[in-house]
Amino acid sequence: MATVSHRALQLARIPGARLMSSGASRHTALYDLHKQHGAKFGPFAGWDMPLVYADQGALDSHLHTRKHASIFDVSHMLQTRVTGKDRHRFLEHLVVGDLKELPVGGSTLSLFTNENGGIEDDTIITQQDGSLYVVSNAGCADKDLAHLLKHAKIFQDKGADVEVSKVEDHSLIALQGPSSQKALEQLAGIDLSQMPFMTGSFVDIKGVPCHVARSGYTGEDGFELSIPTGEVVAITGSLLENPEVKLAGLGARDSLRLEAGLCLYGSDIDSTTTPMEANLVWTVGKRRRAEGGFIGDSIILDQIAKKGGLRRRVGLVIEGAPARAHSKVLSAEGEEIGEITSGVPAPSLGKNIAMAYVKKGFNKRDTALKVQVRNRIQDAKVVKMPFVPAKYHKV
Repeated sequence: MATVSHRALQLARIPGARLMSSGASRHTALYDLHKQHGAKFGPFAGWDMPLVYADQGALDSHLHTRKHASIFDVSHMLQTRVTGKDRHRFLEHLVVGDLKELPVGGSTLSLFTNENGGIEDDTIITQQDGSLYVVSNAGCADKDLAHLLKHAKIFQDKGADVEVSKVEDHSLIALQGPSSQKALEQLAGIDLSQMPFMTGSFVDIKGVPCHVARSGYTGEDGFELSIPTGEVVAITGSLLENPEVKLAGLGARDSLRLEAGLCLYGSDIDSTTTPMEANLVWTVGKRRRAEGGFIGDSIILDQIAKKGGLRRRVGLVIEGAPARAHSKVLSAEGEEIGEITSGVPAPSLGKNIAMAYVKKGFNKRDTALKVQVRNRIQDAKVVKMPFVPAKYHKV
């Protein structure tokens, strides 16, 4: 079994480099708070974002999240709100999810798609009373907003009642880990035990109206809090007064999400990847499979019906050194059959894990494969994802 050293995880390359901006970086409202806690910053999608903190490196931060709770600043992500009586019809043209059937407070992971059946971004959509609240990736923020506004104008020109607005006065933090519920309950003064995973509601936190969604990107129980920007420093500081809550950066966030089997846009899914190839068919609602009506529906629904596509996303456990993105995946006989998209030493497992795309037929669980890491050929095996069992809260 491979072992994971502090040094190996500290030096793990933060993925998504293709999303980084070479221009002047933007700062979130928590930037000074991060500096006060000794954050080391790195550029991501045009923002200066914390990677690690002075009190603990990426490995310790990862393990702290699994055992207690961590706060991740995700204010760089795009928050939008879609309103109007035709909002469901409009957004269902752009994504694959069944939004009409979502109850108020219900959330769903969905996909923006293109004419070729590829994934333009993944997003979480929450049904609010009178609106749809959409959170999508920082690296796709400009593209997603332009896409939403373009199609809203097309719908409006045809007489539809729909408006798209960017949420600019709220910041976003993610409180993740088994101590998250207790920490948030202490601050909000309410019982959150009956709030299941993938739901959201408006909650007063220290007298401040916030939107609280039970979701996250770590595989742990947790919450994403949309907080008025003028109050986010104070609320984050109050959460940090709990000794079980610490700040965490992008280094830990990436290893946590990979252990949870969750995709990073730009690495594990992109505009050339179809839901079938990415094993994200479950995001296509039953009614949507029957009715279609979303961009790229003919290609996506045909692949679902025929189990088509040339490749499949798989999880791998790798012997030897960690395999990074773009490492070649080989069959047991040495044929090149795919490529690694993300790979890290997994702190929770003491193993090296990766996501990869392989030719269809090589994706069966326990299939023995090989991975080329630099000039070495190392053994690998297809395993079920998530690598670490999810601990999402059920009621």
